[in-house]
Amino acid sequence: MSSLSSVWYTRCPAPTPLSIAHQLGWIDRQFEAAGVAVHSIRDSKNKDVRESHFTHALDHSFRQGGNIPPIWARSGGRQTRVVGITTTDEFQAIIALPGSGIAKGADLKGRRIGVPRKPNEAIVDFQRATALKGIVSALSLAELDHGEVELVYLDSKEANLIERGNAAFLGLKRRYPYGDELLALAAGKIDAFFVKGAEGLVLANQIGAVVVSEFGFHPDAKIRINNGTPRPLTVDLKFLDEHFDLVTGLVATVARVADWADANPEDAVRFIANEIGVGEDAIWAANGPDVHRHLTLTLDDDQVAAFDHFKQFLLEWGFIPADFDVRDWIDRRPLDAASRKAAA
Repeated sequence: MSSLSSVWYTRCPAPTPLSIAHQLGWIDRQFEAAGVAVHSIRDSKNKDVRESHFTHALDHSFRQGGNIPPIWARSGGRQTRVVGITTTDEFQAIIALPGSGIAKGADLKGRRIGVPRKPNEAIVDFQRATALKGIVSALSLAELDHGEVELVYLDSKEANLIERGNAAFLGLKRRYPYGDELLALAAGKIDAFFVKGAEGLVLANQIGAVVVSEFGFHPDAKIRINNGTPRPLTVDLKFLDEHFDLVTGLVATVARVADWADANPEDAVRFIANEIGVGEDAIWAANGPDVHRHLTLTLDDDQVAAFDHFKQFLLEWGFIPADFDVRDWIDRRPLDAASRKAAA
């Protein structure tokens, strides 16, 4: 086994136990105890490093967040493994303006639904994929399909990369989603669009939107599944093969968050709100009153099946270059080892 001086990590602005473990200082302490420094991919000044948030290109790195980028990277040949999954359901909806004549899913027939698109993006267009999956789910609940609506693609030149210090962000760490859709809706270019999570709920509240179809907590996992549901904890294969004990320690540290959050719900929600950049009331509203009880790191068969279903959607819609076996992507050994250690 080669020596290791540092590792890279990244997480999405979303409810994840990795984010909370980081904010608690647990991740740094775990690796510092092994003499390993932890570096943030998102905070790097190097564009190639920041791209690994989506490409998973860096060796000795780990990630938890939206599942489209890691599925895309694995489909493209990047050797990674899923070592844990968190399922935290969230608000997902199609919204429209009052007075549009759109009050329920069936009213979307023949109407224009906005879809964000980055036509020149070399990295997977996860926002377009997310919106399309939400639209398809909403239409299916109304017994419609995408051929019965007009999908209006809203092209943006702004890159997906998180650009630190970008003056256009007005001092914030990043730009919040749905700006292109909101402008198109206000200009009368579209009739409705998809939103999700706390940011989507805040926006819907801000404009007094009509929630045409809400399905983030639908009992059918195939309806709910999207970029944020579920969220995998992934590591590159080299890291796993060469430093299995460190990866097991990482999994154990992230898994500890579930019990901590259950005992400290208000603090957990505060950490989640801080990560996303919204008020705590938005987290309670968007993720439900039991959000602090849905930060468990597991590898349940139904979660794996949900991944497989979503991978198939991404393949059918041309978002990933090749098929692969999701079950071969899962490595249960670190979570099993961490569970045995915790039990002992």
